[in-house]
Amino acid sequence: MKRRKNDEDGPTRKKKKADYDISQRKKLGKKKKKKKKKYSRSSSSEDSSKKRRRHKEKKKLKKRKRKSKKLEKKLETKKEKSKVKILDGGTEKFCGPEIPQEYLEKSKRMAPMTKEEWEKKQSEVRRVLDNETGRYRMIRGDGEVLEEIVSKDRHKEINRQATLNDGSFFQTQIGRKIS
Repeated sequence: MKRRKNDEDGPTRKKKKADYDISQRKKLGKKKKKKKKKYSRSSSSEDSSKKRRRHKEKKKLKKRKRKSKKLEKKLETKKEKSKVKILDGGTEKFCGPEIPQEYLEKSKRMAPMTKEEWEKKQSEVRRVLDNETGRYRMIRGDGEVLEEIVSKDRHKEINRQATLNDGSFFQTQIGRKIS
């Protein structure tokens, strides 16, 4: 390996122009400008690349035209279908495409409820028969079970009825397991 001589080791070496430029640029805070690359000026490669670009552009334009024509045709056919002849006078009037009733119902079901609709649904109280116990339960909205306030006699009657139904339900379950 060759050892490089430092300025301290031996005789002072002459500063080259490049070294001088670098030190001056560092002091001034300037950066070296980059030179632009020169490309070959051969006409054959430029011509072929230009031809390719033009060809691609033409293809894109043709594609766009085809798409726009298809869309126009579709719109025209839709307009023709949606025109309805009125019996009196025989004049044509644009009404728009007919939407089947089932689509309207489906869209209403899929749409989120408004606050008023939700409150109305939650305020509904209905009596539902519980098959296992035989009791009628009061259910509000989506499934909140409410307690029914009744007299002492009615409470005893409800319990008696429920006990009978519980017994019959239990017996049917045992009957299924045995057979």
